[in-house]
Amino acid sequence: MSAALRGPLLLGVRHHGPGSARAVRAALDEARPAAVLIEGPPEGDALLELAADPGMRPPVALLAHAADDPGRAAFWPLADFSPEWVAIRWAQEAGVPVRFMDLPAAHALAAAGEPDADHVEPDAVRLDPLAVLAETAGYDDPERWWEDVVEHRGTGGAGEEALGAFEALGEAMGALRETYGDGGHHRDLVREAYMRQRMRAARREFGDGYAVVCGAWHVPALRAKTTVAADKALLTGLAKVKVETTWVPWTHRRLARAGGYGAGITSPGWYAHLFSARDRPVERWLTKVAGLLREEDRQVSSAHVIEAVRLAETLAAVRGRPLPGLTETLESVRAVMCDGSDIPLALIEDRLVVGDVLGEVPDGAPVVPLQRDLTRQQRSLRLKAEAQERELELDLRKDTDATKSLLLHRLRLLGIGWGTPTASRSSTGTFRETWRLRWEPELSVRVAEAGIWGTTVLAAATARAEADAAAAEELGEVTALAERCLLAGLSEALPAVLRALADRAALDTDVARLAKALPALARSLRYGDVRGTDATALGAVAAGLAERICVALPPACAAGLDADAAAELRGHVDGVHGAVGLLADADDGLRERWSAVLRTLADRDTVPGVIRGRAARLLLDDGRLEAGETARLMGLALSPAASPADAAGWIEGFAGGSSGGGTLLVHDDRLLGLIDTWLAGVPERAFTDVLPLLRRTFGVYEPGVKRTLGELVRRGPAASAEAARATGSAPEGFAPDLDPERADAVTELVRMLLASPDGVAAA
Repeated sequence: MSAALRGPLLLGVRHHGPGSARAVRAALDEARPAAVLIEGPPEGDALLELAADPGMRPPVALLAHAADDPGRAAFWPLADFSPEWVAIRWAQEAGVPVRFMDLPAAHALAAAGEPDADHVEPDAVRLDPLAVLAETAGYDDPERWWEDVVEHRGTGGAGEEALGAFEALGEAMGALRETYGDGGHHRDLVREAYMRQRMRAARREFGDGYAVVCGAWHVPALRAKTTVAADKALLTGLAKVKVETTWVPWTHRRLARAGGYGAGITSPGWYAHLFSARDRPVERWLTKVAGLLREEDRQVSSAHVIEAVRLAETLAAVRGRPLPGLTETLESVRAVMCDGSDIPLALIEDRLVVGDVLGEVPDGAPVVPLQRDLTRQQRSLRLKAEAQERELELDLRKDTDATKSLLLHRLRLLGIGWGTPTASRSSTGTFRETWRLRWEPELSVRVAEAGIWGTTVLAAATARAEADAAAAEELGEVTALAERCLLAGLSEALPAVLRALADRAALDTDVARLAKALPALARSLRYGDVRGTDATALGAVAAGLAERICVALPPACAAGLDADAAAELRGHVDGVHGAVGLLADADDGLRERWSAVLRTLADRDTVPGVIRGRAARLLLDDGRLEAGETARLMGLALSPAASPADAAGWIEGFAGGSSGGGTLLVHDDRLLGLIDTWLAGVPERAFTDVLPLLRRTFGVYEPGVKRTLGELVRRGPAASAEAARATGSAPEGFAPDLDPERADAVTELVRMLLASPDGVAAA
């Protein structure tokens, strides 16, 4: 039986278009339909009444996620200037039923990987119909064509004109569908079959006196004559999952196509302005631009605004446009207000053309219990969720700031990255923290996902930490988790984490992993003191770990390491040294035992040069190595018997990095003289091999230090060697020149070693 769709009002729109939105309202005012169907998932029907709540402030999005897998989710964003939102509000104000009519989210989310949280719009097709229509009309830019034809069209409440525009657009899309079929997106056929079923149900209830608001691309398919049986065949056998839906705040930035949104627009901030500015939109827009530039301390006067308006209107007239568009206004702003510079223009494009407007949803919107607890804490702590990134400085000595820190750390442990820790510019004390905060709409999905761990942020973070400790396979994972637990104040999770830590520390024999784990434990003890957290049990584990490192590190450093492995262990030596400094207060003997380890590393010639040099430098900095002894070790490392690569590694370990090696050389002529003499004597071929390492060593020095060192060695190698002799810095057994008497003493021994069995020296 044929079930042709004849009489309903089909309003084909572009999602998030202010001109389409105004035309929809004008058409609905003219037609006064008995009901309105909107493109969107039917699971959202129960939430439509919240659109009329005073607490609902677009942009917002309808969120649907799988009940047993919240990470499988889809969004249907709506802004003030979205035609669908305008249609919803018109129906509510007119007192007529309004319903969603697209394929249920239960089917959409069951399809593997489509849609997901990053590509959320179910209306994206391979063919860009606007691009085809724009090219047909002689435009090279689809956005500019759409602005001229639709967004800048002033319906002015003329319902008949709006209806005529929708009819013309529907005919154009019909021609495209005849030529291109489904445009390469076969799933549209299934969606459109379901839409036709919803339309048949609406006809049985309201007759033909209802309206449909959907993407213009679908209009020809919804007008097509099809059978009920044919549509049912397309829908038979679709996979299905149980879903939950709610409203969540959205942002203008996430409406932008650059954010990865399939049905996104290039300029949501500009479109919002066009929709809200009922008269003189260009003048109002350029006034807004001038205000932003003044906030940035640029000299912009009313005369600039007037001149920019004139230029924009002139450009539009020359180009045959009905109204200056975004292109004309930005060009006039660049010329008149920005002195031709693109730098302030980039600020305008970011803040105004796109924008960081964040919507709000009413308290009555359904949420998981975890979201409700998070919202309560946000309000209590006055931590407002904002779309624009801002910096938050916390003083952990204050109760409120400490509570904010705990909340942000707990959220991070749950995978809810609202805040990101960053280096503090005002202080390096452990009682200060700096965070960068930005609320992204996708965090609502992360909150829903984390809801499986508990109904409050504290309970969920505790359960997640315990589960992560049980699942951790490496010692480093558990030590990092212990540190995060202390930062987040999860005292109830610490016993489980410490048990896992002790178990893995007892079984791990890799000194590199042990050394990598110790600094996190030491930091955890420090943070525990600062935050008033009892970390006594952690101290015992850290002390045991340090003892094992002291025993195992020297053999590990002498086991024929290659350059990469030696560099890695050198970094671990630094980390352990810093950790010992934090742990030494609780164990007086630990510092002595660690110093003995460093002395062993510095003296043992089988240890790679980069580690020997680093050990010597750490001992020198701690006052446990005299300057003369340091010079002796350097002389041995840079002797002719040492390979150039190993000697360069020693210098890298001793003087490299950001540990003040350059300053040390500036103030110690003996050490500088030894390095200068060695460097000048490196053979050309070997020098080429060690040059990258040397450049890395000395390249990180401050410019002032480099200049000073340059002045000190400007006299040349001979002068540096003379300075070394004058100060007695050359170690015993080494001198700038060859000693013939000492060399002759070994002649007979060499002859014996090289002699043949019959006593005749071998050649």
